Amino acid sequence: MTKFSKIALCALIIGSSAFFTSCDDDDENPTVTPELTLYQKLGGTTKVTDPNNTSMMIEQGRLSFRSVVDSTIVLIVSDIVAGNEGNLGAHFAPLAGEVFGPTMNTTNVAVLSKNLTDFFSANTGGGATNTYSGLNMVDAHNPAVHPRMGAKATNANYDKFVGYVVVAAGKNGVTDPALVGEVGAVLESLRSPIVQDPS
Repeated sequence: MTKFSKIALCALIIGSSAFFTSCDDDDENPTVTPELTLYQKLGGTTKVTDPNNTSMMIEQGRLSFRSVVDSTIVLIVSDIVAGNEGNLGAHFAPLAGEVFGPTMNTTNVAVLSKNLTDFFSANTGGGATNTYSGLNMVDAHNPAVHPRMGAKATNANYDKFVGYVVVAAGKNGVTDPALVGEVGAVLESLRSPIVQDPS
């Protein structure tokens, strides 16, 4: 074997070992991309101009939840005002009484919107920058504990609520079936503490 052949063979062996060693390292420590949270999929912590107050910035994830929450409230109220069958008027009677009463007070509607936005933002991956300090879901939906809740919810009432949320999500650009499915899974995880009337 010539001197050149021996050097070439050594270089080939060293190069091969380096290649296989580097491949082995990749197999032992693969790069895993963490799955995005629902909050991140809805825009996460990226700051955008708040359309309700253009001098303020808001996280896109929070804005997405707030938009869906506010649209859900509008849909619920519209059904109540129209007297549509199966509306959730009994549940929101105390709040509706304030809004449609002589004072036309919408303060508690804003509080409801903020609480729901806080809850969903904090519990779907936005907890580092959003906090929820309201009642737990059992107490929040029990009229004996929470005077702004007019009646306990049945499964049919909750199904109706989920339907409002799906329509509201669509109105706000959340139409990807996988993403809507994730929103549905979050809502379904809340069914047990919220539904307190077995009938």
